[in-house]
Amino acid sequence: MGSHDDAPQQQAYPEYWEADVILRDGATAHLRPISPQDQQLLQDFHSSQSQDSIYLRFFSYKPKLSQRELERFTTVDHTDRVCFVLMLGEKLIGVGRYDRTSPRAAEVAFMISDHHQGRGIGSILLEHLAAAARENGIDRFTAEVLPENRKMLHVFVEAGYDVSRQFEDGVVVVDFDIDPTEKSLAVMAAREHRAEARSVKDLLTPSTIAVVGASAHQDHAGHHAVEGILNGGFTGTLYGVGHSPYEREGLTFVASLSEIADPVDLAVIAVPREAVENTVTDCGRAGVRAVVVMTGGYAEDGLEGATAQRRLVRIARAAGMRVVGPASLGLINTDPQVSLNASVLPELPRRGGLGLFSQSGAVGTMLYGAALRHGVGLSSYLSAGNRADVSGNDLMQHWEDDPETTVCGLYLQSVGNPRKFSRIARRLSLSKPVIVAKSEVTGLRLPPGHTGRVTQAPAGALDSMFRQAGVIRASTAEQLLDVAAITESQPLPGSRRVAVVSNALALAQLTEDTALRLDLEPAAVDGSVDTTRGPRAAHDAVLAAVRAQLATEEASSVVLVLMPVPGLDREALVADVARAAHDAQRTTVAVFTGQYGPDGVTASVHTAGDAALPCFDSPGTAMHALAQVIDYTTWRSQEQGVVTDPEDFDFDGVEKFLERQRDKVSGDTLYELSTPERNELLGHAGIRVLESVRFNDPEDGPAAAQRLGYPVALKTTDPFLRHRLDLGGVVLNIADADQLRTAIETMRRTLAGWNVTDFEVQSMAPTGQTVVLRAAEDPLIGPVLSFGMAGDAVHLLDDWAHRVPPLTDRDITRMVRAPKAARKLFGYQGVPPVDTTALEQLVNRVAYLKDRFPQVAFLELNPVVLSGSVLTVLSATVKIGDPGQRTDSARRAMLG
Repeated sequence: MGSHDDAPQQQAYPEYWEADVILRDGATAHLRPISPQDQQLLQDFHSSQSQDSIYLRFFSYKPKLSQRELERFTTVDHTDRVCFVLMLGEKLIGVGRYDRTSPRAAEVAFMISDHHQGRGIGSILLEHLAAAARENGIDRFTAEVLPENRKMLHVFVEAGYDVSRQFEDGVVVVDFDIDPTEKSLAVMAAREHRAEARSVKDLLTPSTIAVVGASAHQDHAGHHAVEGILNGGFTGTLYGVGHSPYEREGLTFVASLSEIADPVDLAVIAVPREAVENTVTDCGRAGVRAVVVMTGGYAEDGLEGATAQRRLVRIARAAGMRVVGPASLGLINTDPQVSLNASVLPELPRRGGLGLFSQSGAVGTMLYGAALRHGVGLSSYLSAGNRADVSGNDLMQHWEDDPETTVCGLYLQSVGNPRKFSRIARRLSLSKPVIVAKSEVTGLRLPPGHTGRVTQAPAGALDSMFRQAGVIRASTAEQLLDVAAITESQPLPGSRRVAVVSNALALAQLTEDTALRLDLEPAAVDGSVDTTRGPRAAHDAVLAAVRAQLATEEASSVVLVLMPVPGLDREALVADVARAAHDAQRTTVAVFTGQYGPDGVTASVHTAGDAALPCFDSPGTAMHALAQVIDYTTWRSQEQGVVTDPEDFDFDGVEKFLERQRDKVSGDTLYELSTPERNELLGHAGIRVLESVRFNDPEDGPAAAQRLGYPVALKTTDPFLRHRLDLGGVVLNIADADQLRTAIETMRRTLAGWNVTDFEVQSMAPTGQTVVLRAAEDPLIGPVLSFGMAGDAVHLLDDWAHRVPPLTDRDITRMVRAPKAARKLFGYQGVPPVDTTALEQLVNRVAYLKDRFPQVAFLELNPVVLSGSVLTVLSATVKIGDPGQRTDSARRAMLG
């Protein structure tokens, strides 16, 4: 160690390094930097360790740490010496530290509690130490490990880093680069996935439940929770906790949690607001694993409530508990091995393959009602309420591993961590449909009771993120269930070819027109089914026509559209069509138009044994839902591509440049790089901006142009006018000094009202198509890339394509073709096509730069000229900032 190790200069405590984390077994813990006040805590932790553990850490046995050691270990500068402790309540269960040994390297060491081995603590500490080290300019870790300390050696290797080992003087010296790699990020994501999935699974499969606030009063939430659990047929043990005795078969009533001898897996809390905090504390002391807080009155009631909500979550997480709520309707698991309705909802829904997630109670009730009306079977349902802890991301992690869930539905009023959502949803969508209902203002404002960030991203960026992740977008709960009715009950269609069967030619043509408008391919349209010869003959004719289409390879989906037939036994027909579709394993939907009266509700899934048929009352509704399903299967069938590192990208050069700029940014301020600084940064990224020279005095113009070589372009430096040829801010193809002097004088007169004083000359680029590429750090979504054709297409028509990095090669190819005006790049009205290879490489460089370096807060290349196979960047703006607390950094942390 260097001399600075003995007397570190204390830096400001990095509070944003604190994080709640999920352990391998699904429990929670709190990670924070160590402080000098932790000396006794560290001593108690050390003294509780076995001789073997102490020997493996210090290479000798010492039953106690000396006072000097305690002071040294707990007094760090958070730069050259960093130490994290992992807390479970008031107990320290793990400690990890690094000490800088050279400008770019540090030695790392860990000690994990003997009583908490195997919970993934070492890997969590390593991730957070590596993130802190990278922030402090360190890119390599070393460690000295005794050969018999196989667990610690395993932590380094399992982290996904490329670890080298050497055996020296009886110890194993390991050395590895801590810059995130695709492998290390994948390992981290896999560990995060397993921990969060396990956490939610434990929530949904409790063996013992305690309803705290159980009441015999029928208008009390605690009464509804008890009745829901018992009426749902819960297979485990149920306790009621309260002040007034509540006698009910199947319920054991006690006055306090301490009277329950069994370990309690889940506590449903339905007590008054002022009693919730003490109840959660009691749950922690009793060893409860998770709580559902039905009580409201928290963040939805203003600043004081939001503060109380954060405090509630801290208490729960410190005790290792997950929190559903506050203001939650509860949760449901229809698995007959559990049969759980721990909610205020009236009945356990039909068992099926749809997993549902909602936020506020009002929306949850609406979504639950829609599910019942549509007859879609559920696997699980969770109402997050204020979403203080458990979120939609957690549920998706669980659904990915849950064989009972085949379709995933979420109603999102706000998005806590969309970048993580995008990563999880994209992976989940490859195996199961993900349907998200969100309003047009989701992300633009927070609903009552929700905390977090709102987006400043361009309009459409959030929807683009959903499409990129393969998510099926719905606007309402009804639309979500329309799509779920098909995906939960039918096999996924294999193509866009659709067959239409109807007993009315007009209905058949209407359905065909809708299919064409939705970019589907009507492979067969039969509007001549005869249903006029009586109910039985009508039944047989319709069934025969459907079977005929199912028997061909013409179409992947069959849509049956019927106008009313007097006397027809609709239920019998639906059952037969469902069985025929099931036997053929072909996507089939039915539409019954013109229905009314008590028997007219047909927008639901009808079952016949193992077969099911989604029925609708409108051809438009059915076709829109089917088209969304087909769009999803088209996305899933496409090659997703791979993320490739751009060639000649100087990662270390970018990193060192940004480190030198750290003092220029603080807080939320952004620093715009000067032209030399911008050129240096972009040069490390393999991006060259065409040289230009600025001047103020018109007499300096010819000398600047002479240096570049004629012909040149003259531009004003005004950020708005510098691209506007039509407003006189640009003059092209200036051949000599006389033309330049004339152009300068003309530009000064033309722009007199704009107070323009500075000018710029630039070498002429080949003429061609101009595009703009922008990358920005959004407080909600994270990094967002935007691409469009320069000029009115983006400024007036908002014709952008947006993506969230990292981007695969296929993402990039699709992105440059996504704007409507991008047709100009591929030959349009006599304009020759351009080679987009260089453009796609440029997009990859910008995406990689923005993804790996959040310090680059804003980057715009505008305009970029494409001429044949030549690409020229004419202008660039780069602003850097303090990345601070990026919502999806290379360390695991729970939001909330």
